[in-house]
Amino acid sequence: MLLTMTKKSAKAPAKKPAASAKAAPKKGAVAAESNKVAKTQLVELVADRTGLTKKQSEEAVSTMLESIVGALREGKSVGMPGLGTLSVKQTAARTGVRPGTSEKIQIPAGKKVAFKVASTLKGNL
Repeated sequence: MLLTMTKKSAKAPAKKPAASAKAAPKKGAVAAESNKVAKTQLVELVADRTGLTKKQSEEAVSTMLESIVGALREGKSVGMPGLGTLSVKQTAARTGVRPGTSEKIQIPAGKKVAFKVASTLKGNL
């Protein structure tokens, strides 16, 4: 007996993705494959390396971040030795294209935060 397969029967049924693969990690859980270091992880690192309590470390990290944001809002650059420099740059007004409609729109001038990596860090990566 000779069996022939048509295109329709040769196609395998679509597999449903596993529910656990899409599930988001629980709050407070550290994802093993994540490349991002969260603020809570920074607080824990500071606490471990300095001997401060987690509450003191959280205050120190929060104060540092608030100071950096405050300096940037004032238009100052923030240099972090061994890491790099954060600075505020002006962007020019320009003409853009709205996706989907291809309508030309005018984008106003604004500001953006730029980061320049320190040469010591760049060389060690």
